[in-house]
Amino acid sequence: MSVPYASKVFPATTAVNDAGRLEIGGCDVADLARDFGTPLYVFDEATLRGQAEGFLREFRSRYANSRVVYACKAFINVPLARYLAGLGLGFDVVSGGEAAVLRAAGADMATVDFHGNNKTPQEIAQAVEWGVGHFVIDSFHELRLLNETAGAAGRVQPVLIRVSPSIDPHTHRLTTTGVLDSKFGFPIETGDAEEAVRQAMAAANLDLQGLHFHLGSPIFELEPYTEATERVLRFAARMREHGMELRRFSPGGGFAIAYTEDDEPPSIAAYAEAIAGALTEGCAANGLPPPELTIEPGRSLSGPAGVALYTVGAIKRVPGVRTYVSVDGGMGDNIRPALYGSRYVAVAANRANAPATETVTIAGKYCESGDVLIHDARLAPVQADDLIAIPASGAYAPSMASVYNLNGRPAIVMTSEGEAALLRRRETYEDLIAQDAL
Repeated sequence: MSVPYASKVFPATTAVNDAGRLEIGGCDVADLARDFGTPLYVFDEATLRGQAEGFLREFRSRYANSRVVYACKAFINVPLARYLAGLGLGFDVVSGGEAAVLRAAGADMATVDFHGNNKTPQEIAQAVEWGVGHFVIDSFHELRLLNETAGAAGRVQPVLIRVSPSIDPHTHRLTTTGVLDSKFGFPIETGDAEEAVRQAMAAANLDLQGLHFHLGSPIFELEPYTEATERVLRFAARMREHGMELRRFSPGGGFAIAYTEDDEPPSIAAYAEAIAGALTEGCAANGLPPPELTIEPGRSLSGPAGVALYTVGAIKRVPGVRTYVSVDGGMGDNIRPALYGSRYVAVAANRANAPATETVTIAGKYCESGDVLIHDARLAPVQADDLIAIPASGAYAPSMASVYNLNGRPAIVMTSEGEAALLRRRETYEDLIAQDAL
């Protein structure tokens, strides 16, 4: 039986069983809450695999020389890294910690791209030592430091230059990265991008293989990708005067997902058609040999697969104002609503057949008035100890989690064909104290 409302944003295997409770990956959410506690993040293996295979299939069918790397900032840990590597994905990291997770997982470090606007000397040296495949250079400081570090290690390091094409992707101002006024990338229009190419080509220990840009996230339109691709390819054609051959090209990621029933993100096929088409046409127009294409889905892989599960506690009714339904998680495990004003939907997971007849505010347990997960949520009537499920929670919510108020971070499980496997155990009080210098 399908979910009677909000079905569009739940994982592919979501159903309602005969007891009226949600099932994800064949697992009853009440059983998951009993076995692993709440708050709990549930990843549906079938949805995660389907998204990964969809990106590989749709891009390679339109542009055979396509490479798909998972943006680890969306969420990564050792078991998830092993799983994704097994599906044939590479990885995009933005810190030494993310690279360390991949190394611990046994991932092929040659499949890793290292991003970031201010990589530290320690991160650079370690990544060079570990054999990270590509650095995406984001500053003149990094360019000089990486050249020196690679030389000291006796290595010629493959790199890409991150350029800023000054294209507005029409997303949240805090997640827009491809415009002129951004901490990321070398702007094309100021001449910095050209100077970065010139310096990289002159660097004895760097092998400049191509260009990267990233416009922001989430991007619900296709035109920003095509416009930016055209602009960057024109720039690449000009850079032949400095000896640069465009062997690799990356338009980043930023692919949108549906968080609510009103969201209409393009399909994977639509993104692939727009990007592959613009790359093919742009190379032909500028006389460029077709390069390898690298795309970096993160949110669009893990986001739709994840569901946050909470237990209802206190309920406060303010007549004529609102009803607060408080849960045992909140901004500590999902900061996105407080930080970005992100919108979600919710379902009374153990009353999934009941119609959503009430408008409530789902609040967290943290000592902040802004700790609200959903304002004006439509929900079936609930009481203490009921379960609430919030879908589209698999990206950024777990990776941006904190231990604010010294609440431990939630456990994470992956469900498949009626079985649940622990990806991350719940953080304990002992974990929270372990780093203190006693």
